[in-house]
Amino acid sequence: MPGADDKRFYRDLKRKIKKAGNKKRRRHEKKALEDNPAEAHWTEYDFGANSSKWLNGMDEDKTRR
Repeated sequence: MPGADDKRFYRDLKRKIKKAGNKKRRRHEKKALEDNPAEAHWTEYDFGANSSKWLNGMDEDKTRR
């Protein structure tokens, strides 16, 4: 079953990417809050390499329809 192995691999990869991105985002927000509390809620964070957008919708196979 090579398809199931690929699916498991991509699911695990997406989980790791999202976890790494979330850690960096929280660290960024904490630093922004310490540096400038008045403007901290306006800061934007770019996930960059830790973005999982390219993995969205990869498992659209016939069993999900």
